[in-house]
Order: sequence, then C-alpha cells, then structure tokens
Amino acid sequence: MMHGVLHKYFHWGAIASLVTLIIWCVLWETVIAPLQPGGSWVVLKAAPLLIPLYGVIKRDVYTLQWSSMVILLYFTEGVVRGYSDTNATSALMAWGEAAIVCVYFVCAVLYLRPYKKAAKRMAKELLEKVNKVSIKK
Repeated sequence: MMHGVLHKYFHWGAIASLVTLIIWCVLWETVIAPLQPGGSWVVLKAAPLLIPLYGVIKRDVYTLQWSSMVILLYFTEGVVRGYSDTNATSALMAWGEAAIVCVYFVCAVLYLRPYKKAAKRMAKELLEKVNKVSIKK
C-alpha cells in the first residue's frame, strides 16, 4: 500500500536533495562564493542539516515531518540572499539553495502523504468505535 514505486522515489529524492543541500552549502560558503575570501564561519549553516539526515535515510516519519518545516529556513535564506547579494555567483548559489529546498520539501511531503491518510483513517475508525460504545451504555 504505502511502498509503491513512487513512494520509494520520493524517499530517495528526499535523501538526495538533503545531501545535495549539505554539499551545496559547504561549497558555496568555502569555495564558490564565500562571504569573505578563504571562507567564513557561515559554512556552519550546513551542520544543522546533518541532524535529520540519519532519520531521513531510515524513513523516520517524525524526522521527515519536522525537517520539512525546518528546511524552510534554508528556503528563506536562499530567497533573501538571491535577491540581495551583490555578488552574482553568490546570488545564483542562493537561488540554487532555494530550488534544492523545494525539491526536498515536495519529496518529503509526498513521501509522508500515505502515512497521513492512514493515520486519519485509523483515527476515524477509533472515533467510530468509541461512539458505538458510548451509544450502547
């Protein structure tokens, strides 16, 4: 039911986009277009992305849920820096960051969709059972 071919692709898409985003942020802030020549401490922004990586790989539903919300901070940074950076290369990297975040978000949400539907169905069934017991009393 929940493990169709598309479901597997969404999982792999979430993993690939999260790993890509980590690498993208590190390269952006150290090699491609650092804020200061030689790199800066801004590269540490990639470190929080390592926290959900294991859970995403292991298909942890809770990790995918909260990480799909936290990742939107990186989207915000990408859009803000895409519009405001004076360095064209840095602005391009920022827009790339926003695009990668969109891929992760869509893959995570679509991966979680069957779980959400199943949870709603189970909650509805439980509520119906509780109502039947209440009516009999």
